[in-house]
Amino acid sequence: MRTVILSAALAAALSLPAQQTMVKPYQPSPGASVTQTVGNSTVKIDYSRPGVKGRKIWGGLVPFGEVWRTGANNATVITFSDPVKIAGKDLPAGSYAFFAIPGPKAWTLIFNKNIKQWGAYDYKPTEDALQVEAMPEVLAAPEEYLQFSVHLKSLEALRVELAWEKLSVGFDVTLDTPGLYWAYLEKTLAGARPEEHVPFLQGARYCLNNDVHLDKGMEWIDRSLKAKEVYSNLDTKARLLNKAGKKAEALATLQKAIDLATAAKTPQEYLDGLAKAKAEWSAK
Repeated sequence: MRTVILSAALAAALSLPAQQTMVKPYQPSPGASVTQTVGNSTVKIDYSRPGVKGRKIWGGLVPFGEVWRTGANNATVITFSDPVKIAGKDLPAGSYAFFAIPGPKAWTLIFNKNIKQWGAYDYKPTEDALQVEAMPEVLAAPEEYLQFSVHLKSLEALRVELAWEKLSVGFDVTLDTPGLYWAYLEKTLAGARPEEHVPFLQGARYCLNNDVHLDKGMEWIDRSLKAKEVYSNLDTKARLLNKAGKKAEALATLQKAIDLATAAKTPQEYLDGLAKAKAEWSAK
């Protein structure tokens, strides 16, 4: 009986197809991605990079007046982790297929909600989230392989550029970085454990360094000190007190920070910074 069972099991195993060897296809238009983070917000572009290869691109391989996938293979996808403005127009957070309708003088740039597309064959205008107009510019030097880039203009403004062959086209992105980061910070610290001193210190430092929400910064630094008193949170509280005009209390707190930092053999550069603050506050 045991022989029969073993024979049946062997026959079943032999009848199963052998695992297939998988060969990744060669991609003449390799995939690429570019990411830029500002505050706690991220812009990411996933795309493929076709080459010019001696071909006429604009008005040729890429016809004027037709929807184009802005790359090769799958449609290019742009992801915004937070709400943004594109050329001054609102666009909710999310991922979008990025298409364009090139023209000899002006382009239409399209953010489409259907990101699961090969090329632009299934493109439907009814799925558009936003369209904006853009003007192409002549590149100083030709770009053989299509390339997206994200240029950081400020902590609240980006410029996304597509460059290929002899042209580039782009759009401006603006974000409420301070507001978005503040919302993130409040939400994160609302869930922090009372015994964690570092997150509350980080929140207080943000308030101090950016001169915003100073009352909340004081609340957070007190929670940090309650969890664990160290020279770094004493230093931060001293600076918040000084900013609030409470010089005597600020100097007393700063001295405690100096004593702990000295005992901890903190790098001299940090100690010098504390000494400088003490001298400046005392002179006023």
